[in-house]
Amino acid sequence: MFTVEKVGSDRLDIEMSGKLDSEEMRAALDELLDKSAEIEHGKMLFDIVEYHLPSMGAIGVELSRFPSMMRFIRKFDRAVVLSDTNWVKKVSEAEGFLIPGLTIKSFNRDQRDQAEAWLEGFGTDS
Repeated sequence: MFTVEKVGSDRLDIEMSGKLDSEEMRAALDELLDKSAEIEHGKMLFDIVEYHLPSMGAIGVELSRFPSMMRFIRKFDRAVVLSDTNWVKKVSEAEGFLIPGLTIKSFNRDQRDQAEAWLEGFGTDS
C-alpha cells in the first residue's frame, strides 16, 4: 500500500506498507509527481508502517523514472521518516546526506508529534 495526501500547499504525507509491484510503483510515482506539481521548498512525512523491498519490476519502474524523480525530490527541503525499524531510519537519514538541499530526520512511529514539530521547523535540532 502506498498513499499520498497533500497537506496544505507545501507538504506531502506518504504512508507505505507492504511490498510494491511494478503497477503499484507506477501509480505511486504518478501520484507523487501529480500532488507535488505546485510545491516549492516543501516538506514530506513518510510513515513506514511495514517495509518490504519492492519487486524487481517496481525497482525497474523507479529507475526508468530517475530524471523525473530527481526533479521531484528537489522540490523539498525537509523530510521526516516514521519507522520502528532501525535500519530503515538509518538508511533514510543517510539518503539525506546524498541529496543536496534535502534534510531527512527519522523518528519512531510513536513520535509523530515530535516529527511534525521538527518538519515544521519547531524541533530542537535541525
